[in-house]
Amino acid sequence: MWDDEEVDYFIVVNGEEQYSLWPAGSRLPEGWSIVGEPGSKQSRLERIAELWTDLRPRSLRETKAG
Repeated sequence: MWDDEEVDYFIVVNGEEQYSLWPAGSRLPEGWSIVGEPGSKQSRLERIAELWTDLRPRSLRETKAG
């Protein structure tokens, strides 16, 4: 499924603001939420690159900022 170019993917995000891909139609893991509309794997990876510019988990960013 992960290599199937015909499958659409969602961008998902967890509470630490870490992003990932998830196949449309698959059960979403606990703790993750869908961000936006489904699309091709490549388009969703490009969008994640735009959204996730600081790869540190949110809790670490907040600790370092405080």
